[in-house]
Amino acid sequence: MPKQKPRLLIFIVAYYAEKTLVRVLDRIPRTLFDRFRAEIVIVDDASDDRTFEFGKEYRRAHPELPVTVLRNEFNQGYGGNQKVGYAFAIDRGFDYVVLVHADGQYAPEELLALLEPLVSDNADAVIGTRMAKRAGPRTRAMPLYKYAGNRLVSAAQNALLGTHFTELHCGYRAYSVKQLKRLPFHLNSNDYHFDTELFIQLLHAGARIVERPVPTYYGGGISHANGVQYAANVLRTTLQSVFHRTGLLYQRKFDTEPQDNTIYDLKLGYPSSHTMVLDRIPAGSRVLDIGSGPGELAREIVQRGSTVTVVDKDVHAVTGADIDVFRQDLDEPVRFRVGDHTHLLMLDIIEHLKSPERFLEELRTQFTYDTKTLIMTSPNVAFVVQRLMLALGQFNYGKRGILDQTHTRLFTFRSLERLLRDTGYRIKEVRGIPAPFPKVLGNGILGRTAVRVNLALIALSKTLFSYQILVEAETTPDVAFVLGDTLYASSDEVVESRPPRSISSRPPNGAIGRGSNGV
Repeated sequence: MPKQKPRLLIFIVAYYAEKTLVRVLDRIPRTLFDRFRAEIVIVDDASDDRTFEFGKEYRRAHPELPVTVLRNEFNQGYGGNQKVGYAFAIDRGFDYVVLVHADGQYAPEELLALLEPLVSDNADAVIGTRMAKRAGPRTRAMPLYKYAGNRLVSAAQNALLGTHFTELHCGYRAYSVKQLKRLPFHLNSNDYHFDTELFIQLLHAGARIVERPVPTYYGGGISHANGVQYAANVLRTTLQSVFHRTGLLYQRKFDTEPQDNTIYDLKLGYPSSHTMVLDRIPAGSRVLDIGSGPGELAREIVQRGSTVTVVDKDVHAVTGADIDVFRQDLDEPVRFRVGDHTHLLMLDIIEHLKSPERFLEELRTQFTYDTKTLIMTSPNVAFVVQRLMLALGQFNYGKRGILDQTHTRLFTFRSLERLLRDTGYRIKEVRGIPAPFPKVLGNGILGRTAVRVNLALIALSKTLFSYQILVEAETTPDVAFVLGDTLYASSDEVVESRPPRSISSRPPNGAIGRGSNGV
């Protein structure tokens, strides 16, 4: 049985296009209908001219072409009109959709070249560029102010997004419908920066995006876009996506990361919670990583010459011959043993617990006069971005960052210090940690400069400008141990050494030994 041709939707956005629509339709290569099961849909966005009527007349005049003509009863805007077309493509089960403008600005003759990366499965989205070499000579009709603005805004976006596209503002685009189905494009703006939001959604989703050079034509038609307003919207949207990726400001429309994309990857090579913690662990230490996650930091610690035991409710992903594991839900009574570990790590875990006080107090029952170092990090809810958002009436939880949806407790510097003191820990150092800008801006000049600026601001006010809090503390025994030790030392019996901790030192059932089931 021969393989079926892929289904292609040629989606024409139309607005006051009575003078250009028919010519655009005539210029669509008929070879497309040989290679694809192609259909044309024209969506007129409530024009008051004869765009809709001309579309219907063209359909009647060309019965050999599968043409659908739709008209929005109320104007949806450039972005809103695209939503209608993409919803149509998804609903009708097309494989690919290509966006064509009815004003003729983008050459329909280039449709096959634009679709080639999709058909060859080398891309999930293809965006046209008028700035590539092949298209360059054809862009001379572009007004100088548009050319300069395009270059400047695209360069700013590339710097913020860590991309290297020659242009990000061409409206000639083709998409895999399968990829579009995964994106919440219905949340995007109805305005002209819809394309920018859709591009960023694709980028966050890990979609394969490629460019193809396309010629363009600037005729005497009326432009319905305000260039300055468009540029401002594009830059604002791009900055929102940066804040979203750093966890500073959750944006639901940009929440398109793949499900298996871990958000707890290591932050090394610049001042961060991980680099500051690693600097505080001398080689040869015995580390207990409580709430370890997938174990990347544990592996890094082992590589630096220390031994590590990890504790987490999901330890199946933790691998390494030199790493011991203990499976424990930290909201349940403590079953793991501190033992002879010298350093206890609780990195971005205390805010996830239902009762941090109970957990820390239970942990303290295992401590003696043999002091151990506790290193803890937690988000700073008093960070300047959160304060500004609150002042604007915004307090939005998301999938990561300070207002992570899984956080049950929120801390400031003072409240975290008070928690530790109240549960018997002696604080040695408190540091502010900058936002992980290099994760989003790249570990180049822009990312490193942002971190340096953040560090300078932290020096002025750590409570205001710290993204995270780092506390290094010492353990102290609880009063039960002190009383028992005092009574024993005050007795008339002569002993060579003090006894081990009595009742609380006994490992509970199922917590004896080391390896996959116990520490």
